[in-house]
Amino acid sequence: MRAIANLLTAIILGSCFLLVATVSIQNITPLSLRFLTWESVEIPFGILLTATVAVGLLIGAILPLLKR
Repeated sequence: MRAIANLLTAIILGSCFLLVATVSIQNITPLSLRFLTWESVEIPFGILLTATVAVGLLIGAILPLLKR
């Protein structure tokens, strides 16, 4: 049963990575983030999306460890 759960997790993560890669390749337009008076430098949307997904995965992996 554990092998099936690992396989499903790998399939779900792989499809999410494939989706992020596809959207990143299709959207290479540079953009800048604005919050109140702060504005970032212009970076491609794909890099921003990849960084956001990576931070989300890290937070999702760390939070269960902190709950213990």
